[in-house]
Amino acid sequence: MPGALWPSADLAMSDVSKIAEDLRSRGYKLPNAHVYIDCYGDTAELSEELLGLIGKGTKRAGTSLLWEHEAQNEPLPAVGDIAIVLSFSEEPRFVTRNVSVEVVSYDAVSPEYAAIEGEGDKTLEYWREAHWSYFSRVCADLGREPSPNMPLVCTIFEVLYEIHS
Repeated sequence: MPGALWPSADLAMSDVSKIAEDLRSRGYKLPNAHVYIDCYGDTAELSEELLGLIGKGTKRAGTSLLWEHEAQNEPLPAVGDIAIVLSFSEEPRFVTRNVSVEVVSYDAVSPEYAAIEGEGDKTLEYWREAHWSYFSRVCADLGREPSPNMPLVCTIFEVLYEIHS
């Protein structure tokens, strides 16, 4: 679950370039592709839990609300894009590459996708409960009402690097 209106709403493209350059200077070779900032969770606790799942190889997908991208006037993730994944405290933790991006409604998310997202017991039931709660908070921030047909951006990624401090 990418974060509700953080940190990308506050990070300018120059900040993305600075973070990418810092990573390059530390030996992390970023592929020649569109690079953007990503994050998971809307609290420090949730962020750490989700980043831990990525680090264990359990979580290989993330879902965002299309309306959030529209509100922030940011492009949708695309296949081949590189994401620098930040912690809640905005420290780089991973570099990932998108391998699949699909916009689907909340009620059309498949059990297979829920399992790839890797949260809880990896069932669609768990996914729906956790994500309904999360997207309800995001919708509230946006002044929207959650609905079963709200459009979601379902992104499957591969981890290129885990960033070590």
